[in-house]
Amino acid sequence: MMPNDFKYIVIGGGLAGCYALDGIRSQDPKGSALLISSEDHLPYDRPPLTKKLWFGKKKVEDIFIHDSKHFADNGIEVLLNTRAETVDARNKTVTCGNGAVYRYEKLLLATGGAPRRLDIEGGRLEELYYYRYLDDFLRLRSQVGPQTRALVIGGGFIGSEIAAALNINKADVTMLMHGPYPVDKVFPESLGRAIQQDYVRRGVKIVSHDSPVSITKSGSTFFTRTHSGNSIGADVVIVGVGIEPEMRLAKQAGLAVENGVIVNEFLQSSHPDIYAAGDNAFFPYQALGIRTRVEHWDNAVNQGKTAGMNMVGAGVPYTYMPYFFSDLFDFGYEAVGLISSKLRTVADWQEENRTGIIYYLEDSTVKGAMMCNVWEKVDEARQWIKSARHIDVPVHV
Repeated sequence: MMPNDFKYIVIGGGLAGCYALDGIRSQDPKGSALLISSEDHLPYDRPPLTKKLWFGKKKVEDIFIHDSKHFADNGIEVLLNTRAETVDARNKTVTCGNGAVYRYEKLLLATGGAPRRLDIEGGRLEELYYYRYLDDFLRLRSQVGPQTRALVIGGGFIGSEIAAALNINKADVTMLMHGPYPVDKVFPESLGRAIQQDYVRRGVKIVSHDSPVSITKSGSTFFTRTHSGNSIGADVVIVGVGIEPEMRLAKQAGLAVENGVIVNEFLQSSHPDIYAAGDNAFFPYQALGIRTRVEHWDNAVNQGKTAGMNMVGAGVPYTYMPYFFSDLFDFGYEAVGLISSKLRTVADWQEENRTGIIYYLEDSTVKGAMMCNVWEKVDEARQWIKSARHIDVPVHV
C-alpha cells in the first residue's frame, strides 16, 4: 500500500472508535489501520468526567483506554487534533483539515455527538461549559472550589451528575431545568421527586419548569435570565441539554441518515464499505424491535467492537442489549432496555425510592428495568425483556 493508503480508517477518537480498533485487531492483527481524532488526547472513558475524577477515586491518567505504546505495538497510526473534513465514498478517501488525503478499504464513522447549544443571547459565550470532553473537566476542575457559584443548565444525565459532583466539592450549585425534577424523561415521578428532595437537602438549589432566555457577563459573573423572570448569578455556567448526533461527514458522503447514521444489523451504512457505531449510529435494537440511538458507555464499547469485527468480514449481527448506569450522590442505578417515564412503571421496593427494581411496561410486558442500589441483576433483566415477561402487580410509582 502507498503511505497514505490504509485497509481500515476509523474517524472518531472516542469509545466506539477505540474499541472498533480492538475488534479489527481481534480478526486481522496486521492490516494497516488509522485512527483520526479531533481531540488532543488518546481515547478515554467519559463517565469519570462527571463521577470518579471529581471524587478522587480516579486520576486523569487512569481514564485512558490504551496508551500510545499499545497503538504502536498493534500497528495502529493515530492522528490527534486532526479534523476529518470530507469523505469521498466513491473514491474511498478521507480528506483532513490539514489537506492530507487518506485512502481506505473500510471506513468507520464513530463521530459521536456534539453538545446541543443554547439558541439564546449569550449562548455562544466562549466561557460557557458545554460539558462533554476531558478538556472541559480539566478547565472546570481548576475553577471550582468551596463556595464557587455554579449554575447547571439542564436536569438530564449530565446535568444531574455534574451538579452532584460540584456539590460534593463544596460548590454553591443551582440547577435550572425545563422539567419538573431531575432526569424526568427516565425517572417515574415519585422517584424523581425523592431525588430532587435529596438534592435540596444537600444544598443544591433547584429552579424547575424554567429555562434560560439570555446569558450575559459582567466582570467575572455570569447572569442568566430565565423565562419566569429569574436572574441567576454564577461564577461558572455548565450546560448539559443533550447532544446532537454528528452526521456532517455522513451527509456529505451521501449516506442515508435519520436520527443518526442509518445502519443495518451489521452496523453497515447505506454504503457497504462504511460503518457507523456509537452515539451517532441509528441501529436496529433487535430485542426491542425498534430502531434507535443509544448514547451510553456500554453501547459504544460493544457496538464499536462489533463494527470493527465486521469491517474485517466477521458478519456478526449486533444483538447486544446495552445497559447504562449513573450515581447521584448515594443513589446508584443500572438500567437496560426501554427506559422512559412515558411508560407505565411498576416498582418492587425494598426501601421506597431508594432500593429496589422499577419495571417499565407496555401492556404489562417488561420493556425495560432499572435496578436502584441493586447490583448484579443486569443479565437477569435482559432475560426479562427477551422473554417478554409479564408483570401484573399494583403500581407503586
